[in-house]
Amino acid sequence: MSAASAESTLPAPVERRARPFRLSGRGVVILGAIIVLILIYATDQVVPATSERQAELRIWLAARAAGIAAFLLLTFQIAAGLVLSHPTNKSTWKLSKRIFPWHEHLWVFVFAFLLIHVVSLVLDPYAGVGVGGALIPGLSSYRSSPVALGTLATYAFLVTALSARYTRILPSGAWLSIHRIALLVWVLAWLHGILAGTDAEALRAMYVSSGLAIVAAGAYRYWASRQGRPTFTTTRSEVTQ
Repeated sequence: MSAASAESTLPAPVERRARPFRLSGRGVVILGAIIVLILIYATDQVVPATSERQAELRIWLAARAAGIAAFLLLTFQIAAGLVLSHPTNKSTWKLSKRIFPWHEHLWVFVFAFLLIHVVSLVLDPYAGVGVGGALIPGLSSYRSSPVALGTLATYAFLVTALSARYTRILPSGAWLSIHRIALLVWVLAWLHGILAGTDAEALRAMYVSSGLAIVAAGAYRYWASRQGRPTFTTTRSEVTQ
């Protein structure tokens, strides 16, 4: 066989095309949060406040609204987790297919609103929080201890969310042990909202109703487990079968 014929029998090289960059759903949410932050800051710089009071409130209102949104979404996520792990869910309620996707993905939205909340407070010269106060518990000049609770809640939330997202890199069962501190995350966030917010009295109904709902759901779930009825974890494979 000649060299020319041998070369003709070789397979043609496969042309590799670069995959187009596609932003995931989570990326879209986080990018949206960043854009909102830019718009808030740009508006504050471009459109001058008409009064000192308006200047004080503009960014603070954005931060407070984002914090409330994050808290309400976290409340729903925690309640969904308590339903998913309740003994009656597997035997009678059978709500996993409906609830699990919400429970699994809500953390991205909670994080997006948290990002807006924290960065807005850092950008707000009237808030008295600053970068140090936002990142290190106890350094805020404004209500140091209540703000510290929020910082701790944020870190604990990220640990629970990321450990559940990347279970494969953790030892077997470790993610579940970490995930059980989610209730502590909610308690810290609840206390932070009540003690750090200047409008907590106006939001009393929200804090009382959310507190009663989580306490009742948690008590019912753990009461059932004390009766010898096994609790469960819900996985993606169970809801996609």
